[in-house]
Amino acid sequence: MDQRLSLVTLGVTDLDRSHQFYTALGWRGTEVQETVFFQAGPIALVLWDRGALADDAGVDDDGAAFGGIVLAHNVHTRAEVDTIIDQARAAGAVITREPAETFYGGYAACLADPDGHVWEVAHNPGFTLAPDGSLVLPDWDAQG
Repeated sequence: MDQRLSLVTLGVTDLDRSHQFYTALGWRGTEVQETVFFQAGPIALVLWDRGALADDAGVDDDGAAFGGIVLAHNVHTRAEVDTIIDQARAAGAVITREPAETFYGGYAACLADPDGHVWEVAHNPGFTLAPDGSLVLPDWDAQG
């Protein structure tokens, strides 16, 4: 597994309020299907409903174990997702969501490290992954 972070997804309780907050800080984001995406250098910051994020990650949002954040490691192929999940399982990770097709047309899985931090490993054909691992969000405004 490359040592890389592609996205940080924050589970929020009020998407509009959170979007307005980051906009007031000068960030420029795009809302797509009840999710806000911000390009943040070579990674993306994502705002998504906290309950939906927990469900997607395959964890309970009990207010204790899940901190409302999911880190993501994006890869170039579906096979890489499977390989990394196998490595993580062998290293002692809890696989919270087995590799599977996603609602956005990709392929992903989620795991929790020994302290319960949740990672998604994803192949998302809609995002550009540069040779150096930088993630580049689509220009949704240009797609119109």
